[in-house]
Amino acid sequence: MRAMVLEQQRRSLVLKDLPMPEAGPGQVRIKVGACGICRTDLHVVDGDLTEPRLPLVPGHQIVGTVDAVGEGVNGFTAGDRIGVPWLGGSCGHCWFCRHDKENLCEAAVYTGYQINGGFADYAVADARYCFPVPESYSDEQAAPLLCAGLIGYRAYRLVADRDCIGLYGFGAAAHILVQVARHQGKTLYAFTREGDREAQQFALKLGAEWAGGSSERPPTAMDGAIIFAPVGELVPAALAAVRRGGRVVCAGIHMSDIPGFPYSLLWGERELCSVANLTRRDGEEFLPLAARIPVTTEVHTYSLEDANRALDDLRQGRFTGAGVVVP
Repeated sequence: MRAMVLEQQRRSLVLKDLPMPEAGPGQVRIKVGACGICRTDLHVVDGDLTEPRLPLVPGHQIVGTVDAVGEGVNGFTAGDRIGVPWLGGSCGHCWFCRHDKENLCEAAVYTGYQINGGFADYAVADARYCFPVPESYSDEQAAPLLCAGLIGYRAYRLVADRDCIGLYGFGAAAHILVQVARHQGKTLYAFTREGDREAQQFALKLGAEWAGGSSERPPTAMDGAIIFAPVGELVPAALAAVRRGGRVVCAGIHMSDIPGFPYSLLWGERELCSVANLTRRDGEEFLPLAARIPVTTEVHTYSLEDANRALDDLRQGRFTGAGVVVP
């Protein structure tokens, strides 16, 4: 099969012919229909996340069709269309796994990081961490739901009881969540890169009531905020923009250092917390919800051979919505 391979961090991916992977016990093999690109892919390629299993096939928002089933798999058969998320496996017996917090398992492994991912013709995944994909979505439209949607939804659940929510960084995750939040009657403010009028207009089109640069003050104090951009300087900015009792959620797997800030920004029972990965419950809840709303994804497709260009376009902010690699 063809695959885009990361042989060394901070280097471009290389197109290679690899042996067809086999589905082992508990695994399914998927003929990849589409694989979303994510900022986490950039962190893996650029060396911000330092524990990849090299050589590696990146990509962790996989949608495709099961074409082989390993021994002991229940729930999926050949021909099923499924999605593969970032969380690729956990130990199953630690305190976190036994309390439905497998996203925090210290032995967890991740698709496109320790497990070969979806920038390839075929991928193998642990069937326990895969999800059925709603029929109403094409492969390309469904792919961003597997990470931007799922981890974004996990972050959103921490502010879902708030009325006015700010989204810092209006990329793939925010463009999905603004639709969920508007469906639930929330007021949304969107914060983008300074001067990015295209992203601001995109946010307003999807239902945000205000959009501006990340350093701007919103029209009113917010009840909560989610930071998707991996920029530590946004933490004190968001704390300053939420009212007393407000909650700021850091949703990225990697973020630059958070600068010091005065205690007065945190005082008044403001809260600062992070979100790590996703759980199977998140997938079981979010994917059917996305189909019911329905959430629409704006996608920009790239061929497998153009994966490096796709990653650079994401790095430079050259598109709104989400990028998707289609083998």
